[in-house]
Amino acid sequence: MFSRNYLIVSILILTSMVLTACGGGERRQVIQNKGSDTLVNVAQAWAEDYQTVNPAVVVAVSGGGSGTGIAALINGTVDIANASRAIKDKELKLAQDNGQNPVQHVVGFDALAVYLHSDNPIDEISIEQLAEIYGDGGTYLSWTDLGVEVPGCQDQEIVVVSRQNNSGTYAYFREAVLSDRDFKLGTRDMHGSKDVVDLVEKTPCAIGYSGLAYATDHLKMACVAQGSGGACTNPSVATAVDGSYPIARPLFMYTNGEPTGAIGDYMNWILSNEGQCIILNKGYAPAVKVNCG
Repeated sequence: MFSRNYLIVSILILTSMVLTACGGGERRQVIQNKGSDTLVNVAQAWAEDYQTVNPAVVVAVSGGGSGTGIAALINGTVDIANASRAIKDKELKLAQDNGQNPVQHVVGFDALAVYLHSDNPIDEISIEQLAEIYGDGGTYLSWTDLGVEVPGCQDQEIVVVSRQNNSGTYAYFREAVLSDRDFKLGTRDMHGSKDVVDLVEKTPCAIGYSGLAYATDHLKMACVAQGSGGACTNPSVATAVDGSYPIARPLFMYTNGEPTGAIGDYMNWILSNEGQCIILNKGYAPAVKVNCG
């Protein structure tokens, strides 16, 4: 029978082997990066490309939502937390009480798109209408309440698709659209942004919200107006940058203190022309001016 000590030593040896570069035994530094599902695809692209920039650094990326990333930063178990919302005051206090010093970095901008099934005749929607669809006590229960009938939607009841409450996208939508009202009971809370898009694409009665980068050719994005009867704006990289789209938001990375060493080098690269061209190619607006050729 293996002893407990033998098992611990074996695990340590295996861990050491994983963290050692294949070529000449040089140890690679691992940066733990966790959080927002909105940012997870671009974070993975950054991590993969950075391997060619600095092979001595490995960036381990995982999602789980902005709240998950910030909680890991508070607990000191992650180097960089991705978030599609700003850190809350109570989270900042928890971090400080735990000896952590969260520092915010804006790494891009996102237009939060309102997705509809491709057969839905609605092209425009207002913030007020979205609040009545999504908000607790909202009066819009069926598509006929908005003056349309959706082909393939048998009873015309609106299927309201949202994100789960540890998502930064959920928190931002609640603040920007619902003015911090609760969500309506019966919303379908999806784990990830792609899950929202997939459900809306397959469900004629559905409406959902998610990052612009998750758009596909198989569903519609509504033009969004700030007020009823006002001019609407389409979600795009350009309207996210200039702030004309009503539900555009910054995207954040948080570090414990001002980043130095390998983490500092990585953050500087993300905000460089090369790193910002990657986020642009993924469908988000860059945080700084770029020349991507």
